[in-house]
Amino acid sequence: MSSRQMSKIQEIYTCQKCGAQHPKWSGRCLECGAWSSLEKDIVDSKKKLKIESQNVPEASIINFKQIQKDKIERDKINISEVDRVFGGGLVPGSLVLLAGEPGIGKSTILAQISDSFSKNTQKKTLYISGEESAGQVKDRFDRLSCNLDNISFIGDTNLEKIVSAINKSKPSLVIIYSVQTIYSSLVPSEAGSVTQIRACTSGFMELSKESGIPIILVGHITKDGNVAGPKTLEHMVDVVVYLETDNTQMYRIMRTTKNRFGSTHEIGIFEMKESGFSEIKNASAIFIDNNINSFPGSVVSSLIEGSRSFLVEIQALVSKTMFGYPQRKASGFDLNRLQVLSAVISKRTTVNLLNQDIILNSVGGIKISDPALDLAACLAIASSYFDKEIKQKTIILGEVGLGGEVRNIPNIDARLREAEKLGFERAIIPEMKISKTKLSVTKVKDLNSAVKLI
Repeated sequence: MSSRQMSKIQEIYTCQKCGAQHPKWSGRCLECGAWSSLEKDIVDSKKKLKIESQNVPEASIINFKQIQKDKIERDKINISEVDRVFGGGLVPGSLVLLAGEPGIGKSTILAQISDSFSKNTQKKTLYISGEESAGQVKDRFDRLSCNLDNISFIGDTNLEKIVSAINKSKPSLVIIYSVQTIYSSLVPSEAGSVTQIRACTSGFMELSKESGIPIILVGHITKDGNVAGPKTLEHMVDVVVYLETDNTQMYRIMRTTKNRFGSTHEIGIFEMKESGFSEIKNASAIFIDNNINSFPGSVVSSLIEGSRSFLVEIQALVSKTMFGYPQRKASGFDLNRLQVLSAVISKRTTVNLLNQDIILNSVGGIKISDPALDLAACLAIASSYFDKEIKQKTIILGEVGLGGEVRNIPNIDARLREAEKLGFERAIIPEMKISKTKLSVTKVKDLNSAVKLI
């Protein structure tokens, strides 16, 4: 072989965990940190063809004004919390990736999706599992009292065989548990490798688009909380759904991080029971308890997730620092945000927190990142500091700036309507225009004036 031919062939080392490429072998991937994951590949670095010199037919140009908008007919799963997350149901021909930690309930929710979809629509569901036998899957379906009339099972993990079976049976929904166990005979590597996951996902994507069958893939989670496999896996699919848990491990939260057919801000909330997932349609009921008497440091605010508004209770405990530097602890609330709000309170109000420990907690364990709850957190801290409780049936809303100003917040009318529906009587909000409400509204301009209300 001539030196000219040798220059066209290069050796590279590809990480089987993250897909990163390296010019030489090393024991550890410099991108993801995995050990002994580099494998040698041979690449042909021939010069690129000059396309302009070839007789290539031109691509067709489409005018958007000539395209008629197609109305997307979604297939309802008939579990309202799941349909909400998907944007109203499954889009025909869509490829969905469902991910979650081990033991969080992926198998359970998929069994309930299979049952509800096939029972209410009388359409066939094909359940494919490379991790469990048919008997194990049937035991779960029986435990959840699922109707098995329109549900079929495949225990094979070969991509070509699965695609052939789907084309022959033509189900209305396909569930694959999990994509890491599927392999293609055309790819010379083991199941679960980067190249296999990429090839199998590409095969399922092509199948879903050609047949119009929605396919749900299950993806495993790494210790960092990301989907195992190459990042291109999430780029290739149409919808990425995560199943999470709250801090108390009592509830499951389903949320989308990518949705080509709808919003990524919707969430579904479930309670895990022996009979499976139970929908929580009134989310405010799990985060506030009207039967518990109010006490200093307890306030109620409103959180927005997508189109849904629900009330949450924030509790604060302020106590004198006994030794060393004052401590800041938070559960469900961003600790860095608590540090900022504590500094603003000390600087802009008469509340001196320089020698006070602060513990902040969101009831129910829900994670709060909405800045509209800043004012509620500040008044909870002030209430505990003065040991004076805020009147019951009061909702507090507003973002707090570094100058102590109370800023406007989005969707305030929806938040106030939710509070009004649950019997609240008063509201402390920023100075902004709102729709007509039955609540007794107090508008505040800055944090100092809000603290004086206590």
